[in-house]
Amino acid sequence: QMHLVESGGGLVQDGGSRRLSCVVSALVFDTYGMGWFRQAPGKEREFVAAISMNGKDTNYADSVKGRFTISRINANNTLYLHMSSLKRDDTAVYYCVASGRNAWYSRVPTSYDHWGQGTQVTVSS
Repeated sequence: QMHLVESGGGLVQDGGSRRLSCVVSALVFDTYGMGWFRQAPGKEREFVAAISMNGKDTNYADSVKGRFTISRINANNTLYLHMSSLKRDDTAVYYCVASGRNAWYSRVPTSYDHWGQGTQVTVSS
């Protein structure tokens, strides 16, 4: 059984920054591609960013490119999402996801076979 636990969500001012973390309970964390999805109220689940198992390749949604940075520290089984220049449209539940096939290049939810419980990010003016 694999568990992904997100943290770092909360209330953020418009234009502010926030870092999300995801700790994974797996001994083979470095074999998984990892990513983040988000879901805002009344909207479909949306791809945010992904990173390859060795951290050398990344994939960003156009809506966050240049503002968000995905990274990982494999020795700590931890995935990060650094968010800056936050907008009200970034308000959503953010989910940490893992792909056993290292499908970091995919923006399709079904490419990721493990999901965390989500952490709420609220951007307010």
